[in-house]
Amino acid sequence: MINTHSPAVKLNVASQKSLRRAPFCFAAAGLLACTALTAPAFAQSPAAEDEPTDEIVVTGALDALPIKNVGSIFGFDKTIVETPRSASTISKEQIERFGITDIYDLVAQAPGTFTNSFFGVGGALDIRGTPGEVYFRGMRRLDNPGNYPTPIAASDRIDIVRGPASPIYGPSKTGGYMNFVPKSARVADGKLRDKASGELSYTRGSWDMNIAKGEISGPLKIGEQEFGYSLFGQYEDDGSYYRNMSTKQYILQASFDTDLSDHVRIEWGGQYQNYKGQQNGGWNRLTQDLVDNGTYLTGQAKPVDTNGDGQMSQGEINAVVPGGFSIFGNFACPNSTFSPFATGFTDACFGPGAFDALNLVNTGTAKLSRRDTLTGKDDKLNNRGTALYFDAIYTSDSGFELKNQWFYDSYENLNENAYGFSQFHDSWVIEDKIVASKTFENKAGKFAFQLSPSVRYTKFAHGDDFNYEYFHRVDLTVGYNALSDRLLSTECDCNYTSNVVGHYSDLAFAGLADLDFAFGLDLTLGARYDHFDVKATNLTSKMEAAAIPAINNGSGSKGAWSYSGSASYKMPFGLIPYATIAKQSVVIAGQGAEIYPDLAATNTFISASKLYEAGVKGSWLDNKLYAAVSVYKQKRNDFNVQSITVNQAVETKGLEAEFRWSVDRHLLITGAYTHTNVYNLTALESGTLFSFFGIEDLVNVTNPYLYLGGQPIGLVPINSKSDSKRAGIPENMFSATATYAFDFGLALSASAVHVDSVYSGQSQAVKLPAYTTVDLGASFETGPFLFRLVVKNATNEKYFRANFTELFGSTIVLPERPRSFQASAVYKF
Repeated sequence: MINTHSPAVKLNVASQKSLRRAPFCFAAAGLLACTALTAPAFAQSPAAEDEPTDEIVVTGALDALPIKNVGSIFGFDKTIVETPRSASTISKEQIERFGITDIYDLVAQAPGTFTNSFFGVGGALDIRGTPGEVYFRGMRRLDNPGNYPTPIAASDRIDIVRGPASPIYGPSKTGGYMNFVPKSARVADGKLRDKASGELSYTRGSWDMNIAKGEISGPLKIGEQEFGYSLFGQYEDDGSYYRNMSTKQYILQASFDTDLSDHVRIEWGGQYQNYKGQQNGGWNRLTQDLVDNGTYLTGQAKPVDTNGDGQMSQGEINAVVPGGFSIFGNFACPNSTFSPFATGFTDACFGPGAFDALNLVNTGTAKLSRRDTLTGKDDKLNNRGTALYFDAIYTSDSGFELKNQWFYDSYENLNENAYGFSQFHDSWVIEDKIVASKTFENKAGKFAFQLSPSVRYTKFAHGDDFNYEYFHRVDLTVGYNALSDRLLSTECDCNYTSNVVGHYSDLAFAGLADLDFAFGLDLTLGARYDHFDVKATNLTSKMEAAAIPAINNGSGSKGAWSYSGSASYKMPFGLIPYATIAKQSVVIAGQGAEIYPDLAATNTFISASKLYEAGVKGSWLDNKLYAAVSVYKQKRNDFNVQSITVNQAVETKGLEAEFRWSVDRHLLITGAYTHTNVYNLTALESGTLFSFFGIEDLVNVTNPYLYLGGQPIGLVPINSKSDSKRAGIPENMFSATATYAFDFGLALSASAVHVDSVYSGQSQAVKLPAYTTVDLGASFETGPFLFRLVVKNATNEKYFRANFTELFGSTIVLPERPRSFQASAVYKF
C-alpha cells in the first residue's frame, strides 16, 4: 500500500528510465536505528496509455531530493544539481517530520550552517561562520540576528544558499541566506487548486509547550474571476525550561493567486507575527569549572540603589564610581604600569578605594542548575513584524516574461534585560523590483537572460543602552534584586548609548545570463550596480552626555558594483563539476537596520566581499541518490567598518559535503559534513580585539570575588591568524538523518549532529566540550488523522552554545536544554 497524501514532484527526464517507487526517509550515519515522523512513500504516476509522455511524476514524503526547479538561487528554472552553487532545500515534509521548530534545528538538514547563540533567539543562521540573510519569496527582509525567532512552520520550503545572493537578489551578505517560501495557493505544477484542503493540529510538549495551527488552501470565485487562496495561522503559548521565560506569539499568513488572462497573473499576500518572549544571556560568572562541573561562584554585590526604588540608575552608579563599573585596563591598579590587557589586572586593582565597590560579599560556591540563567522576571523581547508582497507577472506566447515584485517588511521591537541592556527598533523597508526575462533555445543550447531595475527604501528608528551592562552583579542562585536590577533607558526614555533616526535608498540595476550549451558547458554570468543615498541623525536629547559622538548629523551617497560568474560541465556518469567567483557589495547596517551619522558623513557604510568556490555534484540511480561537495574561500575586501552583530569583517575557508539517498520506497538517508575556519580580519589587522574580560582571562587576580560586582574590559591581543579565529564555530561538524516508512502508516525518524569542541570567546580562555545530539521521532497515520511524537536531545546530552563570542564569550555561555518531548495530533481534510 502506498500513501498518496504526499505532494507530487514532476520530472521532465525524457532520456531517463522510469523512477521506481521510492519513499522519502532521512538518514543518520553512525546511528544504530533509523527513526522518523510520517513517511509516505514515493509512487510512480503512470501516464495514460493513449497519451505518450516523457514526464515522470514521483510522489513521496519529505520531498527532499533536489529534483525540483529552485529559482531562489539564480532566478533561473534549474534544480540544485544543475546550479553551480552550494545550496540545500528543506521541505515542509521535513520540517513536520523532524519536529523542526526553530532555525537551530536546520543544522541537521544542511551543511555549512551553525549558529552561536544570539542571546537564545533564533533569528538568522550563521552560514559559513558569519551571520546570514533572511529572504521571503526571494526578497530580502530587514536584518534579524536576534530580534525575534524567524517562523518556520509557515513555510512551504526553506532554501539555504551558501555564499552571496545572485545579482538579481542582492546586495546581500557574503556568507549566505535563507529563503522562506510561504505556503502557496498553487499546486506543484503551477495551477490553481481545484478543491479545498487543509489541516488542523495541536502540539503539546515539555515545559508547557502549547502550539495550535491551522491551514487551508483552495479555489475561490468572485463573479467570473477564479482565485486560489492559502491561509495559515499559528498560536503559541509556551513555558520554558529556563526560569523567568515564556513565549506567546501568533502568526497569520495569507497568499492569493489569480490569472487575469492567459498571459497575466497576480500573486499577493503577507505574514504578520506578534511575538512576546525574552532573550537569554545564559550563565554568568563563567569558568572552566562551571562548564565542566557546574560549580558556580556565589556572592552578593554591594548596594548602589540610594533612592530605594529597587533599581540601579546610571546616576546612582556614577555617584559610586564615575564612569561606571566597567573598568578599562588596569589604570586603577596602584603602583603599576598601565596595560589594556587582562594580564595587567591584579588583586590590588580592586582593593580599598573607589574600586572596592566591585567586590562581592557573602561569597561561596554552589552547583548551578542549567535552568538558572540571566533572565529577570520583567525581561521582555516584544516584536511585531509584517511582511507584504504583490507580484504581477506577464508571460507572452514567445516565452518573454515581465515580473514586477513589490515588497514591504517592518518590525517594532522592544528588548529589555535586567542586567543592563535595552534596545528598541521601529524600522521598515519597501522595495519594488522589475525582472524581464527571456529564454532562447536552439541546437546550440538553451540561453536565458534577465534584466532587473529595482528601488529599495529603508527608514529606521533605533536606540540602545549598553554602557552599563553588568552580567556578573546578579547571583543566579538568588535572582535579581535592588543590587543587580538596572533602570533601563527604555524604561525612562533617557540616557541612551545611541538613539538614531534616518533613512536610505538603493537604486539598482542588475543583469544575469545563463548560457547552457548543448555539449554540456553551462555559464552563468551576472552584474549589479547599486547607488545608495543615506541620511542619519542622532537624537542627542535622549542620549547619555558621555555617549554623544562628534558627528550627529550625516548624509552621504555612494555606488558599488557586484558581480558573479559560474561555470559547470555535465560529465559522464552524472558528475557536474563547477566553479564560481563573485564579488558582493552590501550596506553595513545594524541590528535595527540603522546606519550611524558618522558612517553616512564619511561614505563608509558600504563594504564588499569576494567568494571563490569550486565543487562537484551528481545525481544517480534514476535521481534517487544525490551528492555534492564544495570548497570555498570568502573574504571581506575591506574590514575597517563592520557591524559586530550582523556583518562582521571575516575570512572563511571551508569544505561542505552532503548526500541524500532514497534507498527504496521505505528508506531515505542523508548525511552532511562541514569543515570551517573563520578569521576576524579587523582583529588580525589591528592586533587586538575589544572584549569583556572573564574570570579565566584575569589570571593575575587570585580572588575573582573582588571584581564580579562590575566588569573589567580591555583588549585581547591577536598575535597570529590562529588568535583571530572566530570562537564558537566548530571546525568540524557531522550530521545525518534517517527515516523509514512502513506501509501500514507507521513512520520512524532520527537525526544526529556531532559538533567539535570550541572556545567560548576570542581570548580562548574557556573551552566548551564537543557533543552529539540525537533527535528521534515516530508517527502513525490512519485516515485523516496523524499522530506524531518527537524526542529532542534523546540521549540527554549536556552541551553549551557560545554567545556573542567576540565581545562576551569569556563572560557568559548558554547551557542548552536537556531531553524534551513534543506530541502532535493532526487532522487533514
